[in-house]
Amino acid sequence: MNIEGIADIQAISNVLACHSRGVDRADESLLAGCYHDDGTVDYRFFAGSAAQFAGILASAQRAEPVTLHRTAQMWIELDGDRAVSESYIMACASSAETQHLICGRYLDRHERRGGEWRMSHRSYVLDTNLNWPGGGMLPGLGPVDNHVPVGGHGAADTGISLLAQARANNAGHNRTKGYQPMAHSQQTLDAVVSRQQIADVTMAYCRGLDRADAALLGQVFHADSTVVSGAFNGNGQEFATTICALVEEGYAQTFHSIANQWIEVSGDAAIGETYVIAVSTSKDCATDTLTGGRYIDRFERREGRWAIAERSFVLDWTRQEASTRNMTGGMYAALDLHGARGPADPVYAFMRGDGAR
Repeated sequence: MNIEGIADIQAISNVLACHSRGVDRADESLLAGCYHDDGTVDYRFFAGSAAQFAGILASAQRAEPVTLHRTAQMWIELDGDRAVSESYIMACASSAETQHLICGRYLDRHERRGGEWRMSHRSYVLDTNLNWPGGGMLPGLGPVDNHVPVGGHGAADTGISLLAQARANNAGHNRTKGYQPMAHSQQTLDAVVSRQQIADVTMAYCRGLDRADAALLGQVFHADSTVVSGAFNGNGQEFATTICALVEEGYAQTFHSIANQWIEVSGDAAIGETYVIAVSTSKDCATDTLTGGRYIDRFERREGRWAIAERSFVLDWTRQEASTRNMTGGMYAALDLHGARGPADPVYAFMRGDGAR
């Protein structure tokens, strides 16, 4: 990986973020623009042209309350002018009767054409969901002193107006102050590349845990690493095998979504704090658990490879209740490409290039 690769990853990440904005804003043009003209999608309830899908999805979104799609841990693998990615997505949707938290993954193919990255194909994998009674409608306009901007569809969205204002202000700043590109030292460039490689390590942790892939999870840790997780405290390699067995034995499903990651690199060592939201369902499908916490990590680069030397999990909050998971009925019936453990999960065939077309 080099600085050009980082630029490509950031460009692809921006496309993925824009797609979520397009869904939430019900913006057909923005959605379609995330794909090449011959792009395709497979959401199971629709498989075909991405441009046609953009119109169908935007129309459906406009008829419903505002949603929020939190696209996180975008694990992007580059291959020249092509790339593949796995992104974890938590979607918050509501009606007058029910609030939904929908957890899944996007498996995407990307191509750079004419110097511009866009998607060529997207498949959606449903992992789990929580469904709570009661509506989640946004508040109406209140006193100005206590007003908070609220989301909307299309041009009615406050966030779009604020972004347009910020862009105009930046243009004015650049005209008056001028622009001078900065020169960076090799140490700075190495730190930039290292942060991306470390981020890939933390994403591999989530895939290894959720897929109960002990081999992948073991690669995340150095041989003499330590882990304090509560479920297991000890050597990182032993943790990998023990926790995967625990996941297989105790849970029907787990889903670890990480975000707001802070990484500080110092030569061949680094520290990091990563926020995590974990959704899990017990093996008997009786109980759902929603957990929020942080991974506190120390990383080392040895023989050119970054891995975790020390990891501790810090628990911040948790919620447990009777399971509302629904993988086959109602709005979820058509979403029949589901997450699984081990090689049966769609991501493995997708990464080999022979699945999740």
